[in-house]
Amino acid sequence: MFYWLFGHWQKKIDFCTLMIKKSNPAEKTATQKSGKPYKPVILVTNDDGVSAPGIKNLVEAVKEFGKIVVVAPDKPQSGMGHAITIGQPLRLQKVEPLFDKVETWSCTGTPVDCVKLAVDKVLRRKPDLCLSGINHGANHSINVIYSGTMSAALEASIESIPSAGFSLLDTSIDADFTGAREYVKLLVKKMLSTDFDKHTVLNVNIPAVAPELLKGFKICKQAYAKYEEDFIERDDPHGRKYYWLTGQFVNFDNDKDTDVWALDNNFVSVVPVQFDLTNYTLKTKLEKTWK
Repeated sequence: MFYWLFGHWQKKIDFCTLMIKKSNPAEKTATQKSGKPYKPVILVTNDDGVSAPGIKNLVEAVKEFGKIVVVAPDKPQSGMGHAITIGQPLRLQKVEPLFDKVETWSCTGTPVDCVKLAVDKVLRRKPDLCLSGINHGANHSINVIYSGTMSAALEASIESIPSAGFSLLDTSIDADFTGAREYVKLLVKKMLSTDFDKHTVLNVNIPAVAPELLKGFKICKQAYAKYEEDFIERDDPHGRKYYWLTGQFVNFDNDKDTDVWALDNNFVSVVPVQFDLTNYTLKTKLEKTWK
C-alpha cells in the first residue's frame, strides 16, 4: 500500500511539474519574497552605442514589461558581426541612467562581449529575454551575417536566452522611431506570451515610413540578396593607396514570403534565424552518396 500511495503521489508531482514547465511566461503568478508578481528580466543591448537614439527608443517601448538592464558598447560597433575581444582587456562602466530608473552599463567591447559580460558580471544570471537594437539601418537578408545587432541577439540564443534584434531602415541620427516603438512593443508582448524554445532568435526589420503606412508584420524567410561590392581606390597624401568599400544592394529572390518583399511593401519583417549553420539537405545527401 505504501509503495502504491508513493507512486500515486509521485505521478501527481510529475504532472504538476510538467504543467509548470509548460506555463505561459506572460501568465506567471509566482511571487518573489517581496510578494510582488514576477517580472521578467530583460537585457537590452545594441551595436550603435549606449547613447544612440535607437536603444533609447527600445527601452522606452519595453520598460513596462519587466526589469530592464542595459549593457551596450561605449561607441559604435556596426558591422562587427560576431566578433569578440581576446587581445585586450574589457572594461565595464556603470553610467548615469540615460533612461528613467534603468540600470545602464557601457562596455569597451563588441556587442557580443556586452551580452557575455552582462550575463556573467552584471546580472550574474540569465535574463528572461534579450533585445538588441533598435539599429539605425537595415539588417535584412545577408546583412544578418555582418550585423553586430543581430550577433548580440544570436549570442544570447547560444546562451539559451530567447532574443530578438530590431532594425529600422533609416541610418539618420534624426530617424523617426514612432512606428518602430509601436511594433517593438507589440512583438515583445507576443514573445513574452509565447512558450518559445530557449534558443529562439528573431530578426525584425521595420520600414522607415510614417506609422500609419505600416501594414502590419509578416513572418518571413531571409531573402537571397546581397551587395554587389566595389572598392574605390584612392591615394592618400603620401601617395599610398587605400580603398573605400561601396556597393549596391541587389535582390535575387522574387518570392513574396521574403523579408525584402515584406519591407518593400511596408510590412514589418520577422525572420526566425538560428546559429546552427548546418545544411541538413546536403548532410542527408552526402550521408547517402559519400560511402
